[in-house]
Amino acid sequence: MNPLTTPLLTDLYQLTMLQGYVDQGMHEDAVFEFYVRNLPEKRGFLMAAGLETLLAFLEGLQFSAEELQYLKDTDRFSDRLLEYLSGFRFSGDVFAMPEGTIFFENEPVVRIVAPMPAAQLIETRLINILHFEVLIASKAARCVLAAADRAVLVDFGMRRAHGAEAGMLAARATYIAGFAGTSTVLAEPLYGIPIFGTMAHSYVEAHETELEGFLSFARANPGNVTLLIDTYDVLEGAGKAVEAAKQLAGTGIKVQSIRLDSGDLNELSKTVRRILDQAGFPEIKILASGNLDEYAIRDLLLEGAPIDGFGVGTKLDTSEDAPYLECAYKLMEYAGKPRFKKSHGKATIPGRKQVFRRFEGRTMIGDVVALEGDDIAGVPVLLPVMTRGRRVSARCDLKEIASQAKKQMEALPPHFRNLEARPAYPVEFSDSLLALRKKMNSEILD
Repeated sequence: MNPLTTPLLTDLYQLTMLQGYVDQGMHEDAVFEFYVRNLPEKRGFLMAAGLETLLAFLEGLQFSAEELQYLKDTDRFSDRLLEYLSGFRFSGDVFAMPEGTIFFENEPVVRIVAPMPAAQLIETRLINILHFEVLIASKAARCVLAAADRAVLVDFGMRRAHGAEAGMLAARATYIAGFAGTSTVLAEPLYGIPIFGTMAHSYVEAHETELEGFLSFARANPGNVTLLIDTYDVLEGAGKAVEAAKQLAGTGIKVQSIRLDSGDLNELSKTVRRILDQAGFPEIKILASGNLDEYAIRDLLLEGAPIDGFGVGTKLDTSEDAPYLECAYKLMEYAGKPRFKKSHGKATIPGRKQVFRRFEGRTMIGDVVALEGDDIAGVPVLLPVMTRGRRVSARCDLKEIASQAKKQMEALPPHFRNLEARPAYPVEFSDSLLALRKKMNSEILD
């Protein structure tokens, strides 16, 4: 079994509910919606991501003979359910915000319309995929806002991501949000994401002198020479990088950049810039890494640090300051009738919904969440992406998705560039949607 694609990568209660649905013949269409109840602290918006990963999962979803045998051997499931699962393929419809779309709390990001057993079965993995990519894309988008086109951003977080899949999906999500690339090699053949790399302190330590390490690395990688200069002493390392650049110049090898990974990055980058410029190497760029996030990037650039690029790792790929989203996948309609949940603090708003976005010029000014079919002024954001288990259009190119995300970021009201607060953005609910909720509430009370 492939642990990332098997339908057994789910919660047990999905299968126990399926057994009940199948045994009772409950195969009418169900409508589920994925959304985020509340934005995390200091988050003014989120960015949709993970849709392509989800669609690929749905396209390949089926039970193998080995998986069916496992379920049979547990003695938990009926022959009727096993027969249903043996021929299972996802045949539902999917409506979604395109990846890269900005969204807010209580707005449906993905809507699933499928026979109840199918719509229920996919819940766990759907949340698992969308939650993570949205989380990381949203953190990365804040880094992009902080950089404000003044520096290149690269994902450096694979080694401390929470597992192999998390590292890969983080590379994808950060690229969507506007990062130039990643250090994760597999992201290039898998997703077409540019890869970037420098060197580790161990390479310098393995050589007798720092200069010898620099020269050795450059000769081994003549087209990718970035020298890490803080293994011992930063300023001495900068001098050794200059010496290496001079020796290599005669061989046609250019030192493209140096990297700082520790210390006071603001003061060190300014001093190193002077050393490089005075030695006649103004073209050598300065890269920085080491426990960076959007706040550090913002502050360094505001202080005038001459840093050309940032490698952002641990705090990005773990979304350190907001490590989870209060997201949900809830039933909104079954067998043609609206459904809702009234639980305290977790109540849902029933019915199939659409999000209408309003603009003033090119700037977003407010959203309206309405019942599908409501006549609302604005641009509908939820679009059909899969019909009867088949994609509506070809797989989206990741560069096109990143371009869409960039346009979305440019459409944000200017106050969203304040990283410290949760700027207000009006999200309203249509009169018909509120009336439906009120009606269903009264029916429950009666």
